[in-house]
Amino acid sequence: MTVKRHEPSKIYSKVVEANGFVFTAGIVADDVKQDAKGQTQQILKEIDRLLKLGGTDKSKLVSATIWVTDIRNRDAMNEAWNAWTGGENLPGRACIQAALADPRMLVEIAVVAAK
Repeated sequence: MTVKRHEPSKIYSKVVEANGFVFTAGIVADDVKQDAKGQTQQILKEIDRLLKLGGTDKSKLVSATIWVTDIRNRDAMNEAWNAWTGGENLPGRACIQAALADPRMLVEIAVVAAK
């Protein structure tokens, strides 16, 4: 099996291609001054870019894991998520309340897509 890594840092790769799948790292917003919806929109734009880097796109999503710092932000996050997916090709998904690395971060998303 060939494994291809994109945009590696000292501790992780933003994208990994393996066995016909593309895995993203957990992605957070660059502008943490935005609300949960705004942060989610930024994250999803970055996920589009990363999926393209791995040779796939959101129509081939198979799984998404979403972390929110406050479950009350789930509706705002879902509003951005639903606009992005268009209600089609929806992956399996988990949404978990958790503390993130920076208290200003409200949402983090990692996805897996088929190639």
